[in-house]
Amino acid sequence: MDSSFLLRGLIMGFSIAAPVGPIGVLCIRHTLAEGQRAGLFTGLGAATADAIYGCIAGFGLFFISGVLVAQEIWLRLAGGLFLCYLGVRTFTAVPTEHLYKFKRHDLTGAYVSTFALTLTNPMTVISFVAIFAGLGVPSGGGNYASASLLVLGVFSGSVLWWAVLSSTVSLFRRRFDVNWSRWVNRISGLAIFGFGVVALLSLVS
Repeated sequence: MDSSFLLRGLIMGFSIAAPVGPIGVLCIRHTLAEGQRAGLFTGLGAATADAIYGCIAGFGLFFISGVLVAQEIWLRLAGGLFLCYLGVRTFTAVPTEHLYKFKRHDLTGAYVSTFALTLTNPMTVISFVAIFAGLGVPSGGGNYASASLLVLGVFSGSVLWWAVLSSTVSLFRRRFDVNWSRWVNRISGLAIFGFGVVALLSLVS
């Protein structure tokens, strides 16, 4: 067992999570509106979904990956529509005068929504298969120890990015009044809705 796979996975997970996409926009918006914990839980949902896809690729669960890829169109459709719904909901959200603290069920909702949204991209499995092969871990080749370390590293790296992002954004949170929050909701809503439209248009092409 090569412990360097943990470090490789850590770097890989951080790099994969870092580009700003719909999850990043949601994390920033939730952090500004509800606090650091809300932003972190938003990112944790995506990190968990990535870890699941990494396990499917690393342990050679080709039946599951085959079913997911076969249903790619429907999953992408669901993801695109969900993004459009989140965009409209975010755009029309009314900011409050006080700093709102997330309750436990609200944190769960933030986690579950991004977890489900990330799962609507089954091609992530194919990406992990390619990554595993490039790092010398044959998918389903019996090298389960190395695959486990790599998946753990990917998850940890992703969590690290979401922790850094939510912590950094939270530093500016108290500078936002109601007017600023309203504009954050509008800009975030338009961006998320735009991601949803792009996802739906990709089905046409």
